Amino acid sequence: MSHALCVAPVALSPALLRTVLRAFIVSLAAIVVSSSTPSSLSAAAAATPRHTTAALTTEYQTDPVGIDVARPRLSWQLRSDARGLTQAAYQIQVALGMDALARGDLFWDSGKIASDQSVQVDYAGPVLSSSQRYIWRVRTWNRSGEASDWSAPAFWEMGLLRPSDWSAAWITPAWDEDTSKSNPAPLLRKEFAVEGEIRDARLYVTSLGLYEAELNGQRVGDAVLTPGWTSYDHRLVYQTYDVTSQLKSGANALGVTLGNGWYRGPLTWDLERNTYGDRVALLAQLRITYADGRIQTIASDASWKASTGPILLSEIYAGECYDARLKKSGWSQPGYDDRDWSAVRVLDHRKDILVAPLSPPMRRIEEIKPVAILHTPAGETVIDFGQNMVGWVRLKVHGPAGTTVTLRHAEVLDKAGNFYTANLRHAAQQIDYTLSGRGDETFEPHFTFQGFRYVAVQGWPGEPSLESFTGIVVHSDLPRTGHWESSNARLNQLQHNILWGQKGNFVDVPTDCPQRDERLGWTGDAQVFARTAAFNLNVVGFFTKWLRDVAADQKPSGAVPFVIPDVLSRNKETEGSSGWSDVATIAPWTLYLVYGDRRALETQYPSMKAWVEFIRTRAKGDLWTTGWHFGDWLSYATTSPDYPGATTGKDLIASAFYAHSADLLSKAATVLGKADDARTYTELFERIKVAFNREFVTPSGRVGEATQTAYVLALQFDLLPEDKRPEAARRLAADVKRFGNHLTTGFLGTPYLCRVLSDHGQLDTAYALLNQDTYPSWLYPVSQGATTIWERWDGIKPDGTFQDAGMNSFNHYAYGAIGDWMYSVVAGIDIDPAAPGYKHLLIQPRPGGGLTDVRARLETQYGQVASAWKLADGHLELVVEIPPNTRATIRLPGAARMKDVRESGQPLARAAGITQVSRRDDAVIVAAGSGEYRFTYPLRR
Repeated sequence: MSHALCVAPVALSPALLRTVLRAFIVSLAAIVVSSSTPSSLSAAAAATPRHTTAALTTEYQTDPVGIDVARPRLSWQLRSDARGLTQAAYQIQVALGMDALARGDLFWDSGKIASDQSVQVDYAGPVLSSSQRYIWRVRTWNRSGEASDWSAPAFWEMGLLRPSDWSAAWITPAWDEDTSKSNPAPLLRKEFAVEGEIRDARLYVTSLGLYEAELNGQRVGDAVLTPGWTSYDHRLVYQTYDVTSQLKSGANALGVTLGNGWYRGPLTWDLERNTYGDRVALLAQLRITYADGRIQTIASDASWKASTGPILLSEIYAGECYDARLKKSGWSQPGYDDRDWSAVRVLDHRKDILVAPLSPPMRRIEEIKPVAILHTPAGETVIDFGQNMVGWVRLKVHGPAGTTVTLRHAEVLDKAGNFYTANLRHAAQQIDYTLSGRGDETFEPHFTFQGFRYVAVQGWPGEPSLESFTGIVVHSDLPRTGHWESSNARLNQLQHNILWGQKGNFVDVPTDCPQRDERLGWTGDAQVFARTAAFNLNVVGFFTKWLRDVAADQKPSGAVPFVIPDVLSRNKETEGSSGWSDVATIAPWTLYLVYGDRRALETQYPSMKAWVEFIRTRAKGDLWTTGWHFGDWLSYATTSPDYPGATTGKDLIASAFYAHSADLLSKAATVLGKADDARTYTELFERIKVAFNREFVTPSGRVGEATQTAYVLALQFDLLPEDKRPEAARRLAADVKRFGNHLTTGFLGTPYLCRVLSDHGQLDTAYALLNQDTYPSWLYPVSQGATTIWERWDGIKPDGTFQDAGMNSFNHYAYGAIGDWMYSVVAGIDIDPAAPGYKHLLIQPRPGGGLTDVRARLETQYGQVASAWKLADGHLELVVEIPPNTRATIRLPGAARMKDVRESGQPLARAAGITQVSRRDDAVIVAAGSGEYRFTYPLRR
């Protein structure tokens, strides 16, 4: 075959010349690849794609209303079916209205910027104003100089940026209350007149406690449990609602119901009340802009009226007591007779702590219909929803006035099939609904939520039916980003359980459990699960918001409390605990890796540094051997006299996490250009490593107590010399096999266990652990019918009895951290830390464990990433999807040979979008641009 370039003696058009040159480059690349040497192939093999620019977001949100970020970050996606699409330049235009944008009257024009950045581009125009809406659009150029059309316009709208923007006053009912107990929920109302044509209207509102707002008898917004839970001493979120369509000409009325919530309701196992204050209060400001430019403000002040209604009790743990006979019909509509209502009084409370939301609100996300009505041996009627869920039950009932229906909630039935609530401790999780007797009645609770699969029903008029009950799933409204599925149904159920454990515990803060008298933001649970969480849902706003509270509640010493918001050591000093308080370094770094969020890293950097410096003040000889620590929480324990349990020394664990936090801090400093800090903490990390090996590693390679966790932490945190790593990995694998392919790790060792094994040549052992279905293992709860992740490996023991009721949640996501390995190793979707946020993708699946196919996809800021592999008839097929404006390095497993690999039926040399092919570690490595690729090749035996 001749590879000479033949040019006819005629004039060539530029387009024809480019076509001929591309053909020559592809032919030349085929020679290089066929020689089995590293190859550099031209991405120009594909025709120049025509592309569009779409999916515009501001601060990770689509058309957000009421943000307070001074320099919002703007992101977009490129769309094209062609391969190898990369952005070469962009232009952003911002205007103060759609008409202004159309006529080119711009507030800011970036001009054409030569850059491939398409996510988190800082707005760089004039200073932004409170309550102003900004319309924006973007167009992009590809490498061939082709411009997309302008995107469809998007917008963001600013909230109230200064305390002085609030003319509203904090108001609370004027009556006295016994704050040592629960009280009826107050109703507050105000009538006002609208005169003129309305252009737009916004309601800015928050509360001390929780609130639900109504305007002219209609609910405002669809968020629940607002304003959420933050470090109320330092940060209080307000919400902004577009209520333009709910106003009418003439008389109007605004009504707000207040609840205790986390602000003053009972919290923790001690049921402490009034943690942040003993008065619920409202701050509300309605801003109406008329077509003629007039602005009218209706604000909470002393002119409002207050009363109580049907909510007699509503608490996070206890549930709700609602008497429908006390409902005040029309109370939030104009013309209601409120002459017997009480006055309100102005409450002196800060406004300088008010902040706009960073995280999506909590909402009713989905509905679940029950699967069965059970009659237990104890004689109770129980509704089975078939899924351990978090939220509440909507009931539909018809009966005589004064009839009280009671719903009690539980996660499991006991061995005999009876309703089991001992593990709830003091949390009643009970709903009492007293009927009004006015026909068919529908009810949902207001300022509470329950964790449950089963609901015991008492007092029902007649016989209940399945149609009378609907499970309302409630959690922070975080978009689903990840999907994972395999040929193993049990592993699919495990993934299901991981996701549902996350949904049930991401209720504005990452809680440890959603059912008992706790539901706190335990820091250790959050940090071990953060990477998995980011596969399942878009958690960037959720963690960004919560990490602000981590920093706010951090002690002056730099210590980080065990739970955030801090309700255990509020206004007291605490020492922090290794693996828990290290959330201050681990979670920000995770956000940076997953989302490329440099600003989050920059914002949290002082907190990261303060935490490492706190440890340094407690360390001795570069080891952290002081203080109190949780250790490898809930690791394998036994009563066997010849085995003490998998107890890893707390000094070893603390010192390992000290090293890890110092290492992450040095990396963060490098990213942020803090050269002195980078050098300081790199040196600190190296000193801790030396001390760690001196103290905990023997010359023969034994680490600490030789537990699985000891080896895992030493290897995962890069604490061992190169020559000792193979032996440590061998000993780790041997220990797994000694226990019959069972894990013995707790909260701190489990997340890294399979990753360490697969990274160090022990892939088969990692798969053996994943597939194990007897205690202790990930699949043991699945074998017991679990639909969420358990707190304990043996929450239900093999004999059907329960673990200690004092601490036995059946919805507790920490052990679900295995999901990270399932996505990043089994499916092979991983991150290059040098190009975070999936700008450079690593697609490197590791088949094994008897699986014949795995399919995973992940929605990133650039678009969808997918990796799906299948084994059949001695061949492996790997289908990969790479979003535009990114690139990927793809590792073809199974000892593939270059000459055997086909991509969409073509040899690699002829495949458009592939830029390089090489061999490394008995695998074919393919570098590729965006597009969908289908690799097939025979497996070598």
